Amino acid sequence: MIFEKIAALLAEQLGVEADSITMDTSFEELGADSVDVVDLTMAVEETFHLEDLADENLSGITTVGDFVRFLQSKLD
Repeated sequence: MIFEKIAALLAEQLGVEADSITMDTSFEELGADSVDVVDLTMAVEETFHLEDLADENLSGITTVGDFVRFLQSKLD
């Protein structure tokens, strides 16, 4: 469920097909830069009713799967 929502947000934000996104897809492959990741983080905060994710150190997040696992840790 989390992955599907992230894929949908990325597809909308970056203009790619959600079906083309996998857990192993890197943000670089999607053409996303650091600003796009921050925008995604803000969209995720709104979607999942979380606060202050943008304040976290996101530098180690390079794939969609990394982001999904990061988000799962925040929702537990």
